[in-house]
Order: sequence, then C-alpha cells, then structure tokens
Amino acid sequence: MRKFHLLFGFIFGLLSVSGADMVQAADKEDTLYMELKTGRVVITLRPDLAPNHVERIKELVREQFYDGLTFHRVIEGFMAQTGDPDGNGTGGSGQNLKAEFSSEPHSRGTLSMARSSNPNSADSQFFIVLDDAPHLNGQYTVWGKVESGMEHVDQIKMGVSAMNGKVFDPDTIISLRVAADSE
Repeated sequence: MRKFHLLFGFIFGLLSVSGADMVQAADKEDTLYMELKTGRVVITLRPDLAPNHVERIKELVREQFYDGLTFHRVIEGFMAQTGDPDGNGTGGSGQNLKAEFSSEPHSRGTLSMARSSNPNSADSQFFIVLDDAPHLNGQYTVWGKVESGMEHVDQIKMGVSAMNGKVFDPDTIISLRVAADSE
C-alpha cells in the first residue's frame, strides 16, 4: 500500500508540473507583447469571446504585419486606432472577418476590431479603448484586454479632434509579438 501511495504521489506530481507548464504555455499563446516608444504593453487575448478574430490577429502578428504601423486615429478620452498598412484608415490585410459580437464591455484597455458600417467588415484594424465606451458594447468584436502597460498607451500621440482624430506624424507599433514566440 505504501508503494502505491508513493507511486500515486509521484505520478500526481508529474501531472501537476506538466499541467502547470501547459497552462503557462497556453497563457503565452494567448498573450501579445506590443512595443511602443515608451515601453511594453502586455495584451491578453480573448479566444473565448472571438476565436476567429484571435486566430487571425495571431496570424498577422506572426507575419509581423503590425510592425511599424501607425496609430492613425487617436481621439482623447475615447480610443487609439491602428492596423492599417495604408496609414489613413482605408487599408487592411485583405481578409474580412465575420463579426463575433459579445456582451463584453468596452472598458478602458479593451482591444476591439474597427469596421465599416458592415458588421462583417473587420480586417486588420483595431482600437484600444482609452476610457470606458459603453456606446460600443455589442457592436464591435472585443478580442483582447491590456493587462499592463496602459500608461504607454496613454502616451500615444493624440489626433486632431476637428479631424475625427487624424494624427499628424503619428506614433507607431515598434513590434507586436505572441509571447510564446518571444521567450
């Protein structure tokens, strides 16, 4: 009986360690590191809310699509928008995504997809909510949340209010990486 308890304890210990490693690996697979000029922003992905959007975002991140793209539209107290390779709000990666709306609120630090009036027109552009924006709830696909580094997001250059947040000489995403690929 004692041998059974020792063996059981050994096996349980192995399972616990590999289970913890698996959780850590999964967490890193669903974490992004965004480098801005003032520091790192850590983003937790939400595949539970928007699995197709998260999958596409990770594909684009792994292609280094977002590296060097500008925050072309930034409205004080509202949001900072990026993800347009043309830098003017009209471009994308060429692959529209079907909306994955949820009841997740657009609170400060939420990452959500930009789109046209067509709910299924999200592509590569996204925004980070600077202050709670309940009027967006249920109308845009939430796919992530800033876990740390919001102070760096707050330092992104603001746009001109009278020009719908257009930013002259905008800040850029230095790099955006999946954490699992970075360590």
